[in-house]
Amino acid sequence: MINPGKIIFGLDSFGDIPRENADKVFTQAEAIRQVIKEAKMADELGINVIALGEHHRADYAISSPDTVLAAIASITKKITLATGVTVLSSDDPVRVYERFATLEAISNGRAEAVLGRGSFTESFPLFGYDLQDYDVLFEEKLDLYSKLLEERPVTWKGSTRAALKDADVFPKTDNGKIATRIAVGGSPESVVRTAKYGFPLTLAIIGGSPERFKAYIELYKKATVKYGQKAYPVAVHSHGVIADTDEEAIELGWNHIRASFVRIGQDRGWTPMSREQYESEVRNGSFYVGAPETVAKRIARMLKTLDAGRFELVYGAGELSASARERTIELYATKVIPRVRELLREE
Repeated sequence: MINPGKIIFGLDSFGDIPRENADKVFTQAEAIRQVIKEAKMADELGINVIALGEHHRADYAISSPDTVLAAIASITKKITLATGVTVLSSDDPVRVYERFATLEAISNGRAEAVLGRGSFTESFPLFGYDLQDYDVLFEEKLDLYSKLLEERPVTWKGSTRAALKDADVFPKTDNGKIATRIAVGGSPESVVRTAKYGFPLTLAIIGGSPERFKAYIELYKKATVKYGQKAYPVAVHSHGVIADTDEEAIELGWNHIRASFVRIGQDRGWTPMSREQYESEVRNGSFYVGAPETVAKRIARMLKTLDAGRFELVYGAGELSASARERTIELYATKVIPRVRELLREE
């Protein structure tokens, strides 16, 4: 049973490039600085987490999220600094540990590594990895990373990187461990792997009814029992936009969230999302779009249905303007989050 007072609320950004008007499109550098500004705003408004995704594409500005998070650490006080995700498969576990241990020191204990296999695959050829090794890369690298978290000399051997013999890595953290989660898009094998290694689970629910993910949460809980691990509260990450009225938010979402999905779908062979499909996602699916009361009711219903303990709103999809992004953050913090807690207490 979820405790409304303990639910964690966050924001998630891929570093989308804002368009302020017909003539003004942000550069990638400006987009990064905008995210830093938004994170400071989120911290001041009391939002619990800012999570930044790693991408290597022209439509997203953030390819090195931990670097951006280090900048955010220097101007914030309380907010947790997470990734969403770090693509461990095409990275090196030793360097991932070192970067997050450094961020942990800079932020005085607010770093959180959120690791995934990557729903986008541009990083694999970019860094010299074969997509045929997609599964083994993540499995082996997660195994090594989990050993590095113990902050003791590591001996390890695999097929995807050089072996280690009594290798020690630095810096060490003050509290002895880097907070780490695994993000999963819907693979049962990935859910079980998360439980096996004893990590908390984040579900990236980007479409369809949230209820269909109940089976994954039950699988996670059963797998933690099987492997003798702790079952942590599950997190959910989904797209949304919040405005003063439902009508305004729905049009913003249609013009930007939907447009983003269509653009990505061109690479993946998806049929472009129709207006009917979009509105179905807004009403009953996984787009949290509307005025604060509308969005709060839908988030509360999802959290109760899934018995989830954390929600991250993926804001700013597509070329949503910086002003609309900031309004979403303001309404999320001041109206939606308090109302969600209130609704859950009433039930």
